[in-house]
Amino acid sequence: MFNRANKKALPIIVGSLLVVAILIVFSTMYGQTPKPTRSADDSNTNPDNQSATKPAADTNNTDKLVMVFPAGNVPKDLNLVEDKINDYLLKKINATVDIRTIDMGSWWDKTGLMFASGEQMDILFTAGWMRFGDEIAKGRYLPLDELLDKYGEGIREILDPSILEASKVNGKLYGIVTNKEFASSKGLVLRQDLVDKYDIDLSKVKTLANFGPIFERIKRDESGVAPLQARADRSPLTFMMQYGIFDMLGEGPGVLRRDGQSTKVLSMAETDEFMNYAKLLYEWNRKGYLNADATTSKDNEYDAVKAGNAFAYAESLKPGFEIQASRDTGYPMVSVELTKPYTTTADTTSAMFAITRNAKHPEKSMMLLNLLYTDPYLLNLLDWGLEGVHYVKKSDNVIEYPPGVDAKTVGYNLNQPWMFGNQLNSYLWDNENPGLWEEYRSFNEQADKSKALGFVFNPEHVKAEIAASLLVEKEFMPAFNTGAQDPEKIIPMYISKLKAAGADKVVQEKQRQLDLWLSSHN
Repeated sequence: MFNRANKKALPIIVGSLLVVAILIVFSTMYGQTPKPTRSADDSNTNPDNQSATKPAADTNNTDKLVMVFPAGNVPKDLNLVEDKINDYLLKKINATVDIRTIDMGSWWDKTGLMFASGEQMDILFTAGWMRFGDEIAKGRYLPLDELLDKYGEGIREILDPSILEASKVNGKLYGIVTNKEFASSKGLVLRQDLVDKYDIDLSKVKTLANFGPIFERIKRDESGVAPLQARADRSPLTFMMQYGIFDMLGEGPGVLRRDGQSTKVLSMAETDEFMNYAKLLYEWNRKGYLNADATTSKDNEYDAVKAGNAFAYAESLKPGFEIQASRDTGYPMVSVELTKPYTTTADTTSAMFAITRNAKHPEKSMMLLNLLYTDPYLLNLLDWGLEGVHYVKKSDNVIEYPPGVDAKTVGYNLNQPWMFGNQLNSYLWDNENPGLWEEYRSFNEQADKSKALGFVFNPEHVKAEIAASLLVEKEFMPAFNTGAQDPEKIIPMYISKLKAAGADKVVQEKQRQLDLWLSSHN
């Protein structure tokens, strides 16, 4: 039986237990931040994706890095590959890495929340076409010059100084450029089986409009297959206008025409080319050539092809791209080039990694980046997964799928070698040209060079106008990209709203900075 002291102590004991229970629940709910894109039904529930024991990643003297980059899917064996990477990194730099992938459709929302909350994010993918200057102006990236000098010797030896310095803003380096092709052409990628089935002569296709009769045939004879797969943010209009016909000159309104010698910065919305391509997409939409969910879909175009629901989609092209597209879709693919190769600052900075202000371990982050340029084993582990599981070697640098595995069933199908480190150290697949890396070098050398190659726009003085203009683009561009509305009716509205948002001021600021840059580089 309780005595009086017990009775007095009872409420205290009960209260203490209640507090402990609340803390346990709170810790369970909020104590760990989930990986942005891993859902409840992927690798955590698949025992094949778990190594027998985790590496010593929880020791006090081991630095844990967080690496974030865009990917259309989370490979089901990502955890398996990540564990193998961490076994290796523990030995090399006494660190582990937590790989986070984010779908491009939700990239800005999710990374924005990560920055706002102060969530750890050491190494982050960035690019000239991903608001690079704007992110720097927001103070989100750390200057890398000193870190590179101390921990990036291999990077400096591999990258040409002119390429490395393309990511400089106001004299400081903010991104480490992937060593790959530094040019691109624009065009469409198509299912080879349907091209063959209907005896389509692609040699006669010289312009985007030439695809009209081809799409009409596919629509008529291939039930359930969209002739052209597009999204609100990606379509032939996007690719042809952006770096096909114009150098976009960084964030916000204001472009430079590719052809000719003029260095006048233009409002793209007011050009004849913009109207003509918008009218073509509108015509194709009315004829039913585009996927019905074009304005709402966030899926990658190649996923629609993979599912057998689409025939073609627009892309940036380079040597060997058809093989990459075939791996992405599971179908043999063929490409049609609609523009000649072109090199802009955005191409040289089309794949980079930054070290962010949220980084807990900037030094180890640079060490990891340096390894991706100098260590072929680590690079190919990240690129292709585990030898014997996700690929087997045919020779030192040539790989193929293991018996019984293909592009549709392989457990690690990240397939983004263009994103990481020194791509020229990446293994080639057995159906790729063994001289592909030499083709890359030739492709780079033969490409047309932008008149503004090396120019990086600093948006600091017009941040508000750029933000307002982006909201206008977000409102109107889906209709142009998918042909949802008559451009002759809505382009005047689009231009009017851009002007009200301050787009002309951005154009003028780009012209001012470009003129200064040109005067110092002549």
